[in-house]
Amino acid sequence: MSPNPPKKEYTRKDFSSDQEVRWCPGCGDYAILAALQRTLPSLGSTPENTVFISGIGCSSRFPYYMNTYGFHTIHGRAPAVATGLKLANPKLDVWVITGDGDGLSIGGNHLLHVLRRNVDLQIILFNNQIYGLTKGQYSPTSQVGIVTPSSPLGSIDQPIVPARFALGARATFVARSYDTSKRLPETLTDAREHEGTAFIEILQNCPVFNDGVFDLITDRKTGPTYQLWLENGQPMRFGANGEKGLHMNPKSLTLEAVTVGEGGITEADIVVHDETNPSLAWMLTDLPGVVALGVLYRQPGPVYNESVEKQRKLAEERFGEPDLKALLREGHTWTVT
Repeated sequence: MSPNPPKKEYTRKDFSSDQEVRWCPGCGDYAILAALQRTLPSLGSTPENTVFISGIGCSSRFPYYMNTYGFHTIHGRAPAVATGLKLANPKLDVWVITGDGDGLSIGGNHLLHVLRRNVDLQIILFNNQIYGLTKGQYSPTSQVGIVTPSSPLGSIDQPIVPARFALGARATFVARSYDTSKRLPETLTDAREHEGTAFIEILQNCPVFNDGVFDLITDRKTGPTYQLWLENGQPMRFGANGEKGLHMNPKSLTLEAVTVGEGGITEADIVVHDETNPSLAWMLTDLPGVVALGVLYRQPGPVYNESVEKQRKLAEERFGEPDLKALLREGHTWTVT
């Protein structure tokens, strides 16, 4: 037998579990699942070193369908469980699966802290702008006026912009895609290669309770008019023939959509994407008439689990091997008889 047997080449099948995938017909979750199962082998991932952790919601069934380790945790707490796991075993490749309801309502606090700490893991937030599992109530990302069982006269809540939330929490990687995009694997790859917390919002269709909410963006005919795919160092052009672009209005200092060749606008007037610029990323999160896709922001920063490991070693050098029994018995203690 060879001392160095050839390394196994994994395929999508190796990352697919034997469980029946049970989402509603037409749900965007199917496409996201397929994209991840295809992407992981290309990243050199292995089933035994990969973990999917989810909260509660339709998307949170994800761990059952991956032939990897996984936790189906409680509502909104997946980031906390994932943080603990990454600290316990930093070698694991940890993915958090959440939704707009799970991650931005009861889980908003946990999501905020994993982002600011910059734990080395990937967070995928499925955004369908509705509560699907609990039968169609409006969610933190639902648009004003939406009529649902919990907002019969129309929602009056201003929606959260997930990418803007992430930037506000000082995330070091923020990206956006949509469920059926052929470029989704590329975005997932960028996220996996980032050191620190990578936050990816995926616009996802719910065919039962919020069908077609992203049709203008995802439709093959209308999509190019509304999709701005970002490339670092390149002018931000979009449109069916790339005829449109983003221009910085010198008076309002805001980005506006313009047509190259009209009103004296030339290629030189189109803003070049700089994914390390947080101010530019903030503006890109919520553009009028166009949706920015791809990597909005990417900047290296201190990785939390690495910093924790350095502190652990420092504590060991100063205080010696940890002794839990001694720790529990030091200071003031009582004996109950």
